[in-house]
Amino acid sequence: MGTIDRDSLLATLAEGVQSLTDSDRWRSHLEFQGRFHRYSFNNTLLIGAQDPEATRVAGFASWAKMGRSVRKGERAIWILAPMVGRRVPDSEGEERRRIHGFRPVAVFDVAQTDGDELPEVCRNLQGDDPSACFDALAARAVAWGYSVERTELPGPTNGDCAHAIRRIRVEARNRPAQQVKTLAHELAHALLHEDTGDRPLAELEAESTAFLVCRSLGIDSGDYSFGYVAGWAGGGSEAVAAISASGAAIQRASAAILDGLGASEVAARAA
Repeated sequence: MGTIDRDSLLATLAEGVQSLTDSDRWRSHLEFQGRFHRYSFNNTLLIGAQDPEATRVAGFASWAKMGRSVRKGERAIWILAPMVGRRVPDSEGEERRRIHGFRPVAVFDVAQTDGDELPEVCRNLQGDDPSACFDALAARAVAWGYSVERTELPGPTNGDCAHAIRRIRVEARNRPAQQVKTLAHELAHALLHEDTGDRPLAELEAESTAFLVCRSLGIDSGDYSFGYVAGWAGGGSEAVAAISASGAAIQRASAAILDGLGASEVAARAA
């Protein structure tokens, strides 16, 4: 591989996201996501306090309707549901239901269930890492003052970056190619997002950077990256526009990671 054309790689990413969001797989994913109740801010806090790794939460009966069952012995996540009375006229004559209290309701995260396969748009990479790309990227992290740990993480988490303690963790049970992609993603967070409060933007930029880095190293992360970017950016033209708007930051982060490896080393690993 010669000079890395990062503009072309960004265009490939945008095309892949657009293609995915035009597919039946994406529509099936959105239909599935639409079955989940949108919880109030207070209930979101309750869920996060009891299970910080929760991603998709529903009640026992709702999971059963989706072909999944809560595993025996799983501990419930408790939220508060309003108790609604009969309709009564308000001061303007409109009939409304009054809330006269709240009751605790048990819900469960998807990680606590078994059953039918979920329609996923992010597929973990299954390949190997014959060129030791993970070790090369880990060396970049160490050069920037970060430790890198392969460990077992809770729930569906593939990795995380803790800026305060300068630590990156990567899920050890994933295949080597997925671990490389995750490390590239967390390196982008380390470079770009220490002070950001915009989670969707941060995830789009980190995964886009990971896509560029992986493709430059000879690993195609499209099966994961296209769906991940679309999921955070909204899909379709909205995601493509967001990729374009963040292009400079994505280019800057991928250059910092790859250029530190050296052009000849990158070419050798991608060959």
